[in-house]
Amino acid sequence: MKAGAEALPDDVEALKAALIVARAEAAAARAQQSDDQALIAHLKLQIEKLNRDRYGPRSERTARLLDQLELTLEELESAATEDELAAEIAAAKTKNTTTTVASFTRMRPSRQPFPDHLPRERVIVPGPVACSCCGGSRLSRLGEDITETLEVIPKSWKVIQHVREKFSCRDCEKITQAPAPFHVIARGWAGPSLLAMVLFEKFGQHQPLNRQAERYAKEGVPISLSTLADQVGGCTAVLMPLFKRLEAYVLSAERLHGDDIRVPVLAKGKTDTGRIWVYVRDDKPFGGPAPPGAVFYYSRDRAGKHPQAHLANYTGIFQADAYEGYGKLYEGGRAPGLILEAAFWVHARRPFFVMADLAENARRKAQGKKPAVISPLALEAVRRIDELFEIERAINGQSPERRRAVRQELSAPLVANLEAWMREQRAKLSRGNDVAKAMDYMLKRWTAFTRFLDDGRICLSNNAAERGVRGIALGRKSWLFCGSDRGGERAAVMYSLIVTAKMNDIDPQAWLADVLARIADHPVQKLDELLPWNWRQLSVRNRQAA
Repeated sequence: MKAGAEALPDDVEALKAALIVARAEAAAARAQQSDDQALIAHLKLQIEKLNRDRYGPRSERTARLLDQLELTLEELESAATEDELAAEIAAAKTKNTTTTVASFTRMRPSRQPFPDHLPRERVIVPGPVACSCCGGSRLSRLGEDITETLEVIPKSWKVIQHVREKFSCRDCEKITQAPAPFHVIARGWAGPSLLAMVLFEKFGQHQPLNRQAERYAKEGVPISLSTLADQVGGCTAVLMPLFKRLEAYVLSAERLHGDDIRVPVLAKGKTDTGRIWVYVRDDKPFGGPAPPGAVFYYSRDRAGKHPQAHLANYTGIFQADAYEGYGKLYEGGRAPGLILEAAFWVHARRPFFVMADLAENARRKAQGKKPAVISPLALEAVRRIDELFEIERAINGQSPERRRAVRQELSAPLVANLEAWMREQRAKLSRGNDVAKAMDYMLKRWTAFTRFLDDGRICLSNNAAERGVRGIALGRKSWLFCGSDRGGERAAVMYSLIVTAKMNDIDPQAWLADVLARIADHPVQKLDELLPWNWRQLSVRNRQAA
């Protein structure tokens, strides 16, 4: 250890250069490891397919095993491409140091040419008008290089040929040619519209890549699962800066809605339960001008450390359920600032409603089933809470000042009467009574429940967050489980972008296609222009200019 410390340079700049080199080497090693894991998964899948072809389908378990192996390969291929791009970026930073680290490049199998039956569209890249060497204008055409990109138009496929003509200078014999066209992903072969379709179908329509590959093959365009996964990983890396800008925007809100949902995660010999967390910024209920947005995160469990890390720098109002993991966020003396807990009345109303559901009892009676016992206390609690919601419907979308004034005048007396009534009735009930439990849930958090009376920005429901995770709940029946933790993290990034586009009434697929086409050439300082709400304005200006 002492010898190693003595070998380190004392100069700060030399230490920085050594750190850059070390990071580049670590990134290259990680990319190599990810590539090896993807190759192993690919070979395992091939072995199982060969065995199935040789011996026939032995059981339903074999089919399930193949599905699991395909999902594992999908996640590893995507992760390997992400790591490859990260290694290239890290290697590029070593060019200004004394030690240059070679960038890591994955060894991919040679890709089959695009099917001949697909139509070709020639896009001629304008050639040079002067020699880049001597400036002479006497150029003669030598030939051309063609770069083919697979692109998709709804219900039709085509291959776009980017033709770059070569010119030779008659004065100096220097060959001049226009630069190669930009691809969304380095060494990419897929156009932005095709990539947007793959991403939106996987994360927006919950169609796994293996099902997409099957459909494309039936349409006459065979694309392997690993090839599609490779593009998903690359696109996630390309879109990461936009996710970071969205994250900063959402977490700067005055008020946040929070929620989480279970997601099954594939593990060795079993399925674990992970979590997807969502935080939503939505100022429409109190007439705020800021556009809505949502940011998602993934974790392997539901430990409280995850939301505490997500909201480590947040200050403001936080509306979520009574999950104890949020508890530390509300502690006084918190370093970044205070987070105010705002409980929502929809959750409080739900257990009372279950015990007083007259409509459900009528259905049970019509079906010949024994009706449940209707609790008069639960029925009265629902009636009193519904009076508050009736007031809220009349002031939805109005300014915070107006909402607060109406609540002070109309809602505050109802809330005071409700508290007095519940405390009176609670004293008559036993500890194990279901109505008593529902009352205790509210009375123990009465400060959080009544905070809406003094702040017009607070809502009585958490609908904004629940709408955000609804698609995941519906999609679980289609994709069954996440293939890995990296897959969960990748899904969280794409959910954030797609759900935010939907919240702003933007077609996610059209938005993704345009963003992927322009993000590499877009100035970093103007990256916010590509966020969905700004993108709509930018598109309108472009159409007007045209």
